[in-house]
Amino acid sequence: MENGAVYRSTTEAHPGPARGARSGLVAYFNLRRLKGTRLIIKLLQLVLSLLAFICEEVVSQCTLCGGLYFFEFVSCSAFLLSLLMLIVYCTPVYDKVDPAKVKSSDFYITVGTGLVFLVASIFFALTHDSTPAELAAIVFGFLASLVFLSDFFLMVYEKRKEPRPRKPEATVSEPLNA
Repeated sequence: MENGAVYRSTTEAHPGPARGARSGLVAYFNLRRLKGTRLIIKLLQLVLSLLAFICEEVVSQCTLCGGLYFFEFVSCSAFLLSLLMLIVYCTPVYDKVDPAKVKSSDFYITVGTGLVFLVASIFFALTHDSTPAELAAIVFGFLASLVFLSDFFLMVYEKRKEPRPRKPEATVSEPLNA
């Protein structure tokens, strides 16, 4: 056991090229697919839905709890769905899935989440007990729903701006009055 015989098999004198500043999970994370405004919107969706969920979780008592429970479900789901879409866009998963399907999924998830989050925020605003945590959750809920819906409208705008492929004109090989 002298001269480090115990540690010889488990330590490396010269770590391999995979070790460095970008190793592990960080090496797989890439923000290049989301540019500028879309990245900011996706991060805002994530943060605002998380803040709405946290503020709602702080509420200790409620008189009419239906709105609170619905808001809790929607805010947690919105956070998890926005996290899922961010992970898909920023990891190698995006390369393994058809990009058109990712954009289509993002489109429908965004509009669905935005509308349901807006309904949940309105319902919670109508049934809350006016505690500071509830008011903060409602504000974050409305802000998150507006960010989700603005992302949806941005996607619609970008989709309409894309050039549409034209149908090829039919070629006539025979005269029409034959």
